[in-house]
Amino acid sequence: MNIRFEGKTAVVTGAAHGFGRAIALALAERGASVWACDVLGDELNETRRLCQGLDGNCSVKAVDVRERAAARGFVAEIAARDGSVDILVNNAGGVLGQVGRPLEDISEEDWDSIFEVNARGAFYFAQAVAPGMKAQRYGRIVNISSGAGLGVSLTGIQAYAAAKAAQIGLTRQLAHELGAWGITVNNIAPGFVLSNPNSIRQFESYGEQGQRELVERFALKRLGAAEDIAHGVLFFASDYAGWVTGQVLSVDGGRL
Repeated sequence: MNIRFEGKTAVVTGAAHGFGRAIALALAERGASVWACDVLGDELNETRRLCQGLDGNCSVKAVDVRERAAARGFVAEIAARDGSVDILVNNAGGVLGQVGRPLEDISEEDWDSIFEVNARGAFYFAQAVAPGMKAQRYGRIVNISSGAGLGVSLTGIQAYAAAKAAQIGLTRQLAHELGAWGITVNNIAPGFVLSNPNSIRQFESYGEQGQRELVERFALKRLGAAEDIAHGVLFFASDYAGWVTGQVLSVDGGRL
């Protein structure tokens, strides 16, 4: 299976590190014109640097996905330079430094902040690219959720599990709404991957015994890598997945 993206314009949110960086690199390596965004400017510039010399190219911009005007402005800037967006990867998200706490201790701000970046951001960007995709009658939207959206959060963060489940529901709804225009909408649900500072801290907090027990819960008996998630995105973004939409792919090493 030779997946290439020459002539395609792709947006990757949350591309400063982890999954987002791996996805941006994978798309650029295969010829796409990648537009990467995040709120972490220095790390985002490192993503751009790593893309240099690949078959495609990567432009970066600091964008807060929680702001609807920012999402629309970014997509408008892309349209002015590269035309309509062909591929959107909604990767921005995470736990925002929160840790598991009892239900009664969660504030409105704690709850809302996680929903804003994990669910609202995906909605805003899908909303921004939809007109261009409809006009060209082609598009690929890939949302990055989590195994927490299909089950429970290992961190015990209620808002994270709920927001990722909401994102999966949004994926299925948009797949039906946009399918008539040749736009597919799919979802990747990653398992436990050491891809960013939060996941590394979480893994370290388990101690040696807890780490061994976690790994034993995977059929493949190893942790995944950010590149494993990127490979799932490449399939959904390609023409090989032209008749696949509204689906959730668990990339989790066979979590038991």
